[in-house]
Amino acid sequence: MSRPRSVAALAAGLRALPPSCGPVRLIAVDGHAGSGKTTFAALLSRALAGAPVLHLDDLASHDAFFDWTDRLDEQVLTPLSRGRSARYTAYDWTRAAFPDGPDATTLLPPAPVVVLEGVGAGRRALRPRLACLLWMDMAAGDAWRRGRERDGPELKEFWEAWTRAETAHFAEDSSYSSANFLVRQGELGFQVREGPAGDR
Repeated sequence: MSRPRSVAALAAGLRALPPSCGPVRLIAVDGHAGSGKTTFAALLSRALAGAPVLHLDDLASHDAFFDWTDRLDEQVLTPLSRGRSARYTAYDWTRAAFPDGPDATTLLPPAPVVVLEGVGAGRRALRPRLACLLWMDMAAGDAWRRGRERDGPELKEFWEAWTRAETAHFAEDSSYSSANFLVRQGELGFQVREGPAGDR
């Protein structure tokens, strides 16, 4: 087993990678819902001096948990690949709708490193654009239990639908085997180890 590295060491290595999407090094943080992706992405962003983080929850919706690839490519990846700022509309999960109007648009600059966080961030269609794929190393059942505890019983039906959709997604398009690093959360924080696809 590889020796674990710190988040700071990981960040230094990511900054040294060649760009993968125009001038951008696109770093994916994938894993099961509830596995700590958002928390780790925020920590990684700080270690990368404030690298922008795109949350895939902003592009997904109640009607399309995983049918956001075209939206991501059109609104985010294509502009970034051309060295331009991306503009996208974040889904409102409370209102169950994409908001309208100019104030609803989020700007994402073509920074040297951009973190893409969410279930499916390492999906097959995106891998050619990724500089590195990180997988949150937590079993599905443990992650889902954490997510249910976080969201409370009022979202029980949502979680039942979500877990079915997530199971189907990873059965058809597993990210784990393509992960360059595995990230595990322990009592002393996050540990990063080499993943199945090897170091980048």
